[in-house]
Amino acid sequence: MSLRIKAVVDKFVHELKEALDADIQDRLMKEREMQSYIEEREREVAEREAAWKAELSRREAEIARQEARLKLERENLEKEKSVLMGTASNQDNQDGALEITVSGEKYRCLRFAKAKK
Repeated sequence: MSLRIKAVVDKFVHELKEALDADIQDRLMKEREMQSYIEEREREVAEREAAWKAELSRREAEIARQEARLKLERENLEKEKSVLMGTASNQDNQDGALEITVSGEKYRCLRFAKAKK
C-alpha cells in the first residue's frame, strides 16, 4: 500500500513540476511580449516626438519669414505714406517750377517768395 501511495505522490509531484514549468514558461513569454510591446510604443512615441519637433521647427521658420516680410511691407508702407502725404521735388523743368505731389496730386509752383520773419 505504501508503494501505491508513493507512486501517487510521485505522480502528483511530477504533474505539479510540469504545471509550474509551464506556468514559468508562460510568464516568461508574456514578459517578453510585454517588453516588446513597451519597446514598440516607446519607438512610436519617439517618432511622433521627432515629427512634432520637426513641424514646430518648420512653423517657427515660417513665422520668422512672415515677420520679416511684414516688416518689409511696413517699411514700404511708411515710404509710400510719406510719398502720398506730400513730397516736393525740384525738377529741372524748362520754366524752373517746383513740383509738389500731395496725396497723389501734382501741383506746380512757378513763383517763390521769401518768408517774412
